[in-house]
Amino acid sequence: MNIIQKIEKQIKDNIIIIYMKGTPQSPSCGFSAQAVQALSSCGEKFAYVDVLENIDIRNELPKYANWPTFPQLWVDGELVGGCSIILDMLENGTLKKLISDAIKKHTK
Repeated sequence: MNIIQKIEKQIKDNIIIIYMKGTPQSPSCGFSAQAVQALSSCGEKFAYVDVLENIDIRNELPKYANWPTFPQLWVDGELVGGCSIILDMLENGTLKKLISDAIKKHTK
């Protein structure tokens, strides 16, 4: 499995996945910390990939996603965006709705 196939499998196999620097318990950058805090406030489980530990993913995901920075939040196979988009969506209520809709869709 090449790195793009690995990324595609991770996105397909996880309803909610965040590619971040560090872990949810120990983020390694402020943007990842804010994004995880916002995501956690929605109350659903999510997967994560530490791009500092996965150099191939760190190098290839920005090209695959056409999104240059981390964190990257993916919900139901679609790129949501990075920290500022996540925080905006949290503030206006769309993040929780997006996540709960995705969970409901896959738990019927």
